[in-house]
Amino acid sequence: MIEIGLYMAIHFTPVTMRKKAIVALGGNALVKEGQDGNIYDQFDNTREVSTSIVEMIQDGWNVVVTHGNGPQVGAILLQNNTARDVTPPMPLGICVAESQGMIGYMIQQCLANALKKAGIKRLVVALITQALVDETDPALTNPTKPIGPYYSKSDAEKLRNDGYQMTEQTKGWRIVVPSPDPKAIVEGEIIKKMLDDDIIVIALGGGGMPVFEKEGWGLNGIEAVIDKDLASERLAEAIDAELLMILTNVEKVYLDYNTPHQKPLDNITLKDLKKYYKDGHFPLGSMGPKVLAAIRFLECGGKKVIISHVEKGWSALQGKTGTHIQK
Repeated sequence: MIEIGLYMAIHFTPVTMRKKAIVALGGNALVKEGQDGNIYDQFDNTREVSTSIVEMIQDGWNVVVTHGNGPQVGAILLQNNTARDVTPPMPLGICVAESQGMIGYMIQQCLANALKKAGIKRLVVALITQALVDETDPALTNPTKPIGPYYSKSDAEKLRNDGYQMTEQTKGWRIVVPSPDPKAIVEGEIIKKMLDDDIIVIALGGGGMPVFEKEGWGLNGIEAVIDKDLASERLAEAIDAELLMILTNVEKVYLDYNTPHQKPLDNITLKDLKKYYKDGHFPLGSMGPKVLAAIRFLECGGKKVIISHVEKGWSALQGKTGTHIQK
């Protein structure tokens, strides 16, 4: 009884007193530069990421972990194409769901093990998640987002016959898909209830599977991808999160990035960030969606956004690094 009492005193913060946070892991969080992406490297990297998340939980945060899936869904698409003469290829939405399950399993296991090692008794669950989009979104008729690996011309033709749209780039051909703006997270209410029940949730892998409301049918999937950071912001709204933490492959947000004049942003107000965003400092294909997610979150009542490197989440939360954005 004494041991249990000590455990409770050290590690138990009542659910109603815990602060809610979304921790959005970048698509390459589990596959570092120079690695070939084998499953053993991915597990090692997941264990490393789990350390920062456990430290947040020890600090009294109630956490939902979201994650990208770029390398993993690219590998699934490659497997699809390679085995096409043996088993029927799966559509993109199914590939995203498959990557959600695979990555969710890794994070769920590694995070649960890290919590146990730290003496924290919390349940962890990975949830297959859908993102609701507007079927009239102009992006749905204008595929612009390249995904997956590069293909030869002959393989690209086979994929085109499967219904994929292809675009030719310098290194070869790639699948190109629409990327509509997420309007809501279908499982948002479920996730909020899980947090109220003291469950740590892993959700929105790859931004979630995009779906729309089809008259006389219900939810229906579409061949598209959702930006993970924009979807994470919608989920942050749904659970009334106070903090949105976006962990990526750079330590801070920069003005004039990758130029001799680049300038790191340490602490910045929402007003100034909106000005820089409007002035075009953050490209659509890199920091743009992250900054837009930050703007939306703060405008919808969120307290703070932190953007930093995936290996420095805990240090960023302590104010030692990262870009910190508040009203």
